[in-house]
Amino acid sequence: MKDTRLDALADVLVNYSVKARPGERVLIQSNNPEPPFVRALIRSVYRAGALPFVRITDATVERELLLSATEAHLALRAQNELAEMREMDCYIGFTAMRNLTALADVPQEKTDLLARFYHQPLNEVRLGKRWVVLRYPTAAMAQLSGMSEEGFEDFFFKVCTLDWQKFSRAMDPLKALMDRTDRVRIVSPGTDLSFSIKGMGSVKCDGEKNIPDGEVYTAPVRDSVNGAITYNTPSLHGGFVFEGITFTFKDGKIVKAAANDTDRLNRVLDTDGGARYVGEFSLGLHPLILKPMKETLFDEKIAGSLHLTPGNAYDDCDNGNRSAIHWDLVLIQRPETGGGEIYFDSKLVRKDGKFVLPELAALNP
Repeated sequence: MKDTRLDALADVLVNYSVKARPGERVLIQSNNPEPPFVRALIRSVYRAGALPFVRITDATVERELLLSATEAHLALRAQNELAEMREMDCYIGFTAMRNLTALADVPQEKTDLLARFYHQPLNEVRLGKRWVVLRYPTAAMAQLSGMSEEGFEDFFFKVCTLDWQKFSRAMDPLKALMDRTDRVRIVSPGTDLSFSIKGMGSVKCDGEKNIPDGEVYTAPVRDSVNGAITYNTPSLHGGFVFEGITFTFKDGKIVKAAANDTDRLNRVLDTDGGARYVGEFSLGLHPLILKPMKETLFDEKIAGSLHLTPGNAYDDCDNGNRSAIHWDLVLIQRPETGGGEIYFDSKLVRKDGKFVLPELAALNP
């Protein structure tokens, strides 16, 4: 039986997120086979008068490729896929997670090569297209979230088919405030961090790039970050779940880093010269996403959260930082996680996860 929710979500992705037009070429990419959803996306692309192209990979196959991969091999793979990507107008990519530790035994040096010589060049071209990425509901994701499979599917489709246009309008006052802000200060248990976002601008994330979505982001002036931050949300990276990550910054650079595996953490930060600098600062806003599930695309949108991201900056809020890493690490500031405050130019903007300014009240869950 065809699940009509798949067609509804596919239509959001094709018609709202990437806005596919007649005659355009749309690349649909999945990292694990999920034929019913791919078929729904193909139907939606055809209904829009556009042309679907499909690339499907598999995490277990990717693991086998990576175990003996070389720099030259990965660069050649990227070159071949870049030829296809350059011909596309739109990109829809989704992950159907089967096993969160599928790449856990791939050596760190191999995942570093993958980031530098494969993902980075492909992402640079993809970000120039109209694109959207998402996760597909699987048993593994349900387990991560501590929910039944049926319960997680219901949650997934609710958070992914929000009224994005209405939500986008509610973000406008926050974007305007961030656009005119200079100094930011973040205070939470284990955290007292300050930096400037002057002149960086900001971007609303309202369902056009990520599904689910719900954040407004900018970037710190690269060398302005000083102080310390302690993240309270687990982060799955390279097949390992990092917990209790703490950073100390001096003039923009992470000069001290610790976690449940400090050596592994520092190896990630030593990937290249930009990995120890911040490429993004963002406030999470999604009213229905309230707890972490070790899946960044959801966790970075948690209501009452923020993320401060080591690594590459986006072109539309570009502080000049370049890296193969872009690691969204999340700090939740609601009372049940310890609370906290955010100040813009010394004025309290959010306390314990809730905005205190009247013009931002519509963003409170």
